[in-house]
Amino acid sequence: MKEILSIPSAQLKRIVALKEQIEKLQSKLQAAVTGSASAGKVAPKKRTMSLAARRKIAAAARARWAKVKGTAKAAPKKRTMSLAARRKIAAAARARWARVRAAKKAQ
Repeated sequence: MKEILSIPSAQLKRIVALKEQIEKLQSKLQAAVTGSASAGKVAPKKRTMSLAARRKIAAAARARWAKVKGTAKAAPKKRTMSLAARRKIAAAARARWARVRAAKKAQ
């Protein structure tokens, strides 16, 4: 105890300042090790992205994947019927139903 009393006050102040500095550094080290943010820092503002930007990024990603996977086989084209063919089929259906009705009436 006598040793502390024999130290000049300027040196005591220096010792106290160094001890505080060591404690601050230890708390920073502990925060870095545990992964927690320090109390004085404010979390950075979240950046938002516009819908158009997200769509552009998604389109670029789809293009990259298509390039990686190679060109996929194109789906076979759907067959379309001409108007004349549809009319022929409709006329045949009407004639068939007319025969069915006529057969039903005859019974």
